Amino acid sequence: MTSTAVSSRSEHRSFCRICAALCGIVVTVDGDQVVQVRGDPEHPFSRGYTCPKGRALGAWHHHPDRLDHPQVRRDGVLTRVSWDECLDDLAGRVASVVEESGPDAVGMFLATATSFDGPGGRVAHGLLSGLGSRSRYTALTIDTPCRPLVYDLMAGFPGLLPALDHDLTTLTVLVGTNPVVSHGHSHGMPDPVQRLRALSAGDKEVWVLDPRRTETAALATRHLAVRPGGDHAVLAHVLAELLGPGGGADAAYLAEHADGVDELRRAVAPFTRAHAAAVSGLSREQLADLVAAVRRHGRLVVQTGTGSTMSAEANITEWLAVALQVVTHSYEQPGGAWFHPGFLKCLDRRTIRPSGPEPDPVPGPASRPDLAGRYGELPCAGLVDEIEAGNLRALFVVGGNPATSLPEPARLMAALGRLDVLAVADVVATETVAAATHVLPCAGQLERADVPDYVDQYMLVVASQHTAAVVAPGAERRPLWWSMAALGQRLGIATLPSGIQLETCTDDDLLAAYSRRARRPLEELRATDGVLVDEGPVRGWVEQGVLPEGRWRLAPTVLVAQLTSLTSLTSHASLVEGPPLPAAATLEMIPRRQLRTMNSQLRDAAAPGGRTERGAVQLHPDDAGRLGIADGSAVLVASASGETAGTAVLDDSLRPGVVSVPHGWTDPHVGALTSATRGVDPLTGMVLQSGVPVTVRPA
Repeated sequence: MTSTAVSSRSEHRSFCRICAALCGIVVTVDGDQVVQVRGDPEHPFSRGYTCPKGRALGAWHHHPDRLDHPQVRRDGVLTRVSWDECLDDLAGRVASVVEESGPDAVGMFLATATSFDGPGGRVAHGLLSGLGSRSRYTALTIDTPCRPLVYDLMAGFPGLLPALDHDLTTLTVLVGTNPVVSHGHSHGMPDPVQRLRALSAGDKEVWVLDPRRTETAALATRHLAVRPGGDHAVLAHVLAELLGPGGGADAAYLAEHADGVDELRRAVAPFTRAHAAAVSGLSREQLADLVAAVRRHGRLVVQTGTGSTMSAEANITEWLAVALQVVTHSYEQPGGAWFHPGFLKCLDRRTIRPSGPEPDPVPGPASRPDLAGRYGELPCAGLVDEIEAGNLRALFVVGGNPATSLPEPARLMAALGRLDVLAVADVVATETVAAATHVLPCAGQLERADVPDYVDQYMLVVASQHTAAVVAPGAERRPLWWSMAALGQRLGIATLPSGIQLETCTDDDLLAAYSRRARRPLEELRATDGVLVDEGPVRGWVEQGVLPEGRWRLAPTVLVAQLTSLTSLTSHASLVEGPPLPAAATLEMIPRRQLRTMNSQLRDAAAPGGRTERGAVQLHPDDAGRLGIADGSAVLVASASGETAGTAVLDDSLRPGVVSVPHGWTDPHVGALTSATRGVDPLTGMVLQSGVPVTVRPA
């Protein structure tokens, strides 16, 4: 006689929150074990697709270094304690710091993972605001502070996020972005290979500007291997041509809806075909072909990514990309980009008061008067100085790993060790967790309910999706919002929406409260068991309700000044202060995203049968041969700021003279090659991380 065991396996629909694409997934669970994660074929946007990062969520959930229990550092050692012990001790130390040094002595670093945790991010922000601290640092000033600044200067509102119209756009220009791997930058692109093929099918075209023949460039209509730091020259030349005798600009639209047209024309006039070719490293024929493509299509979409937004030219590249779309009357028109109002944010239904033509920043960190504060936060470049100066004594690190993401790692780690409090809330142990005084173990994305909140405007259309928790939080893990709210309760700070009590609160209670002003109520969203689409591209609301008097500011003074100063420099390397490097051996470092990792996440986790990847130093074979470097050999990469070690990988997809190093690793560590004081953008405080002059030699 045989018996048949009853299977406890079940399948749950959810969505991935590792990047901007927010792909639909199906999670197979056996008891409390996550057995498999695969793409959801019924998801209207990802259509069964998910990348290796999404498929590795089960391995990430069961990571051997999962943070399972609260910890407090005692006698130099992190020691397991109860939640009450941890939070009581943390609250007491934070209260003492505030009493002795004021609320600004308590800071918070909110990073990428917080962007994909709606309730957690909101309650963490509420805790810092309740303390009265202005010491807020986020990942925004690490990779893309140029975007809100440029839209603030040009449109009077920093919260605009342009989106591709995947049905009607006929010319797409991608600058320093590789959506096949990154899945978009401030605009999600699920199932990117198929979408890029559709965007370049028939009469449609996709052009890629990148020093590397990326996976996206391989699918494009044309790839222009621009020199690092040369993107602005290409865009400036196209604008000069469209605003010149050859035409291509929509003069009638500009007369009615734009100021500063003549100033813009004068600013880009120096970028003749010869000058733009010299700066960008492209041929005159390539530049002429791009101009012809813009004139042929009339309208276009330009999207930038970290390859340009981390460069010294980030602000002007972003400005010229926006200006190009205004000059061609591409925004909010079929064939051009539309501005995503958000399903939760509903920006198109709100009254927005535009800022003045030159919005003033707020004072930056006290120890770094050269840095400006903007949009409720301070630049991460000033974080280490504030600690060293004694101005910042307690720091919360929420959903990030500054040990691998900020410059000057040795200096940073020494500074973190001086803090009275370093409270880290995370899912898996990291280099930053190892330095913590308090560890708050968080529920992972499979252990909590959620809807897209901070990334609400990243969806392909105006839509949203809800997921319940796939499995219950294991061990003593708690949602981020719970630990922040429980700490706030001890400090006398109300962090939860009115009427919600911590003792009975659930994820969905918070999601319902945060969705009160959404296009549809949470109950309707939950009932769909997937994606709820409200409407497609929404056009006209920016021109009618956001632009100051309905007019774009095409030539902000500070951006014109930056462009003018750039054209007077003899080389891109002049933008980086520090001792000169040997000219014959100097290469230019660019960043890159990787298929199986997201910043420092998933470095050692892969789906069953999958594989992990390493942070290699990619070189062109010609450069490697000249420098005596073999494929797979150990190398040292040095800049004016420091040095790091890595493994060389020869790759002819790179433009000669360029070396590619990914972020999020300790070997090699990009932060060791960057500086918190040299090469920092004066308008945004962003650390220069693309186009950094380096040398590479055998280790």
